[in-house]
Amino acid sequence: MRAMRFTLAACAVALVSACAATPEFFDTNAAVDANPLCVGGIDRPGEPVSRDCLRESGGRISSDRPSQPVDFRKGDDD
Repeated sequence: MRAMRFTLAACAVALVSACAATPEFFDTNAAVDANPLCVGGIDRPGEPVSRDCLRESGGRISSDRPSQPVDFRKGDDD
């Protein structure tokens, strides 16, 4: 019974902490395929390639959230 409680608590903590972060995924493959300047690809190794033709994909996990200060002062109409 004790192990079951621990497992349930661990799952709850994992779920709550996973909801606190915001994943952001990026992929430039479609933009590179649509660019007519990138049709040839990389023909010669060592030759510089335009940043618009670089294929990148990945993700970031951010826990930063924009926050606004809360005003706890009483207003004139309270």
